Amino acid sequence: MIKVTTPATSANLGPGFDCMGMAFCLYNTLQVEEIAQGVKIDNWGDQTIPQDESNLIYVTIKNFYERIGKKLPGLHFVQDDHIPMIRGLGSSAACIVSGLLAANALSGAEMTRDELLQIAAEIEGHPDNAVPAFLGGIAVGAMQNEKLYFAKLNVARLCELKFCVMVPAFTLATERARQVLPEKYTRVDAIFNISRAALLTAALTNGDFDLMKAAFDDKIHQPYRGKLIPCMESIFKEALSHGALGVFLSGAGPTLVAVTLSETRFSLPTGWTQVYLKPDMRGARVEFC
Repeated sequence: MIKVTTPATSANLGPGFDCMGMAFCLYNTLQVEEIAQGVKIDNWGDQTIPQDESNLIYVTIKNFYERIGKKLPGLHFVQDDHIPMIRGLGSSAACIVSGLLAANALSGAEMTRDELLQIAAEIEGHPDNAVPAFLGGIAVGAMQNEKLYFAKLNVARLCELKFCVMVPAFTLATERARQVLPEKYTRVDAIFNISRAALLTAALTNGDFDLMKAAFDDKIHQPYRGKLIPCMESIFKEALSHGALGVFLSGAGPTLVAVTLSETRFSLPTGWTQVYLKPDMRGARVEFC
């Protein structure tokens, strides 16, 4: 039996739209073994998941076997998912990464991490969740001519930061969150985001935490997606008034994140919960049981 543990991820980190992300110590675990035929999926978690061939992990494994030209065996899954679904915490990426790692181990394909990352980015369409899910920590990815280029940031003081993850009761589908984005941006807004993404990278690697309030700002996606998330601006203001170093929308939302130096509790609207999550530094891993 193979066990895969994959962390939650937060994409974009404010100005790093579709290219920056980080991993948290919140996990989905998958146990897989071969059976005679078909697919059997057991759900040990509290969330409802597909338990047939539409399951994203199963689809990913099936596509992997087709890619390498091998016959797919019967499979038995046990999923224990703790990453909230459709909340902007990388649940889909976690399924894809879990499926790729499981398929690589089961099939004996022995693909490298870089090869698996390339496939994950192709499936997702952007690398900002897949890269930190594989690598842990804070990572950057970019696609050029269908090739993935990526790097994990050396953030020496990352573990000093506290990440207050604020999750609402409602969901927000990524497709809907993308539909509200404009087709074109002004030069002013493009320059704004380029400068903030560069500033955020410098602030994180140098430990210049006083720069983060400005560095997490964004004009590419947050102003538009914020209209789909009631109270986003008021929650941001509440967190900043209590000393947060910076705030940002996690992925496509609706989860919000405040970066702090202490575990301060903020006043949130009804239906919102908050939890402090540590950064995951290892990324996804495979064990043979």
